Amino acid sequence: MKYTPLQRLTNLLKLDRKDIVQIVFYAIFAGLISLSLPLGIQAIINLIQSGRVSASWILLVVIVVIGVALGGILSIMQLRITENLQQKIFVRSSFEFSYRLPKIKFEALYNQYPPELANRFFDTLTIQKGTSKLLIDFSSALLQIIFGILLLSLYHPFFILFGLILLLLLYSIFKFSYQSGLNTSLKESKYKYKVVSWLQEIARNNMSFRRRENFEFALQKNNLLVQEYLGYREKHFRIVQRQYIQLICFKVLITACLLLIGGYLVLSQEMNIGQFVAAEIIILLVINSVEKVILGLETFYDVLTSVEKIGQIVDLDTEKDPNKPADYCYTNIMLETDHLSYKFPDSTNYVLSGIDLKINPGEKIYLDGQNGSGKSTLIRILSGLIQPTSGSFSINDDTYRKVDVTQYRSHIGTVMNHELPFEGTIFENITFNHPHVSHEQVKWAIDQVGLGPFIKSLPEGLDTQIHPEGRQLSSSNAQKILLARSIVNHPKILFYEDPVDKMDDASAEKIIDFLTQPENPWTLMVTSKNPLWKQKCQRVIHISDGKIIHDIIK
Repeated sequence: MKYTPLQRLTNLLKLDRKDIVQIVFYAIFAGLISLSLPLGIQAIINLIQSGRVSASWILLVVIVVIGVALGGILSIMQLRITENLQQKIFVRSSFEFSYRLPKIKFEALYNQYPPELANRFFDTLTIQKGTSKLLIDFSSALLQIIFGILLLSLYHPFFILFGLILLLLLYSIFKFSYQSGLNTSLKESKYKYKVVSWLQEIARNNMSFRRRENFEFALQKNNLLVQEYLGYREKHFRIVQRQYIQLICFKVLITACLLLIGGYLVLSQEMNIGQFVAAEIIILLVINSVEKVILGLETFYDVLTSVEKIGQIVDLDTEKDPNKPADYCYTNIMLETDHLSYKFPDSTNYVLSGIDLKINPGEKIYLDGQNGSGKSTLIRILSGLIQPTSGSFSINDDTYRKVDVTQYRSHIGTVMNHELPFEGTIFENITFNHPHVSHEQVKWAIDQVGLGPFIKSLPEGLDTQIHPEGRQLSSSNAQKILLARSIVNHPKILFYEDPVDKMDDASAEKIIDFLTQPENPWTLMVTSKNPLWKQKCQRVIHISDGKIIHDIIK
């Protein structure tokens, strides 16, 4: 279901309904106190006009001072609640991102740049600050407007007309500028992220952009993106500016009219001086509240935009978790496809077509073919990363039971193209801190991929911190860490894309010999330019134009 930005914000606030009710309750109480102050001032003026200093006058002064202090205390209580609310929003958003990003379906992520999606987390900060401001300022301002109009109507029927005009003004400003203000805010945000994305590209390829011509290109493209951003930013500012101009005109008109009419009512003895002063104080409070609402609209647009940007990630389809734990366990795994086909979401041509394949436990398979033949796509389907467009993929000849991807993945190890170590220790990169991985398993995996001498040379050993993308590692050691990760749990199946192509020949040969040994019970499927794989594997499948041309068992 597609939600509007306003609906998304409403759904977000529903999660903290109790906190919001408390904030509104305090705002009502504070509004009543602030509007009772003019009544106290009116009574004090009336007593002063009578020329008498009495205990009543002193008592009223004390009550007014207490009211001011109480209003401040209520504001502090509101701040405490909104701080709790901000913390909850941050925590929920961080877990929402960390939960969804690994689970987004390939089709939904197609043509998306995952780091750019992750950058949208920073919109959480806007939601935190903006929501807090809206809840405190908007709630108190709107309640002061309503209570103020009701109180003024008790002084003279004329003020009822003032209230109606005021409410009509607020509705008109919101009605005629809401959609345009939101649209320009969304466009502004879009190009803001494009600028950030381009800066990331410059940082990621900073060596390439050091050349003068390339450096100038980087600045030119940044200039074009910034121009687009500034264009929509200016359009959005004009809308906010127009709203504020309308407010100023309204303030000037209302202030002049109310002073003239209030003075006339006093002169005609329909109001006394105390009532006139109290009414003017209430009017100033109401006008200031209106100003808060108008100025707060920009924050309102920012919050809606941020909620929408994050909501677009929430809308991406994710893999469904199983409703209950699987009641079966894979011991030996046999894979089978029946007329399996696949095409990318934006394509009419099939990358794979009519793939009939049976893989028995323990087979070592080399997947051969030219670039673009469909090798990587087949591996990613068999490893559960992509769902086939048509045909079937079954495990252990079980075509009636839906494949439990979560359980299936716990039995496989992978090294895919463009996969790199993440920021963390070497130990974390190999084990993900899995509690069931023993020290002996880690040592075994490290030794088998030839990573031991490198780790021993490090002062911190396995606790050595790896930079993002393994920047301080050689490409060979980065691949060895990924290979150690893939075998540390003794998986039943290994799926590899060019797993040793960045290593020297001697290291690659040792690893290939180990991985293809018949004594290792795992099933292995690999694509690589290294010809040694083809020699060592017992089965060679040749793919061309998305179809199996040869399937040779040695």
